[in-house]
Amino acid sequence: MPNASQFNQRGASHLPGHLGIVITHVGAKQVRAELPIRQALMASNGYLHAGSVVTLADTSAGYGCAASLPAGATGFTTVELKSNHLGTALDGTVECVATAVHLGRTTQVWDAVVSHRESGKTIALFRCTQMILYGKA
Repeated sequence: MPNASQFNQRGASHLPGHLGIVITHVGAKQVRAELPIRQALMASNGYLHAGSVVTLADTSAGYGCAASLPAGATGFTTVELKSNHLGTALDGTVECVATAVHLGRTTQVWDAVVSHRESGKTIALFRCTQMILYGKA
């Protein structure tokens, strides 16, 4: 199972690294990550952009899926995602805890909760489904 440092290195030159997402924990059925809020992550109305929140949650769940692939799998692709945005943040850090709900041979389902570290408020609830990919025989 890759560790947090390996995922941070893997994502450094891609969207997670560009946004500043830091994976802080990778364990069995759970990934934790954080994202320091800065101007580039905000929408034009001054609030944290929903896309920043979704990217944090999707990255956390995706890395959880990658760390939990069944034997013989070569990767995965997201086939569905949903987010409910309950609040926002203007500064500080947002944190995400992604937890496996279903780890099957053909699909995985992950839930993620994004919260504002300083206030403890929940920012968003997120769920995604990944299809597990296998090489051609």
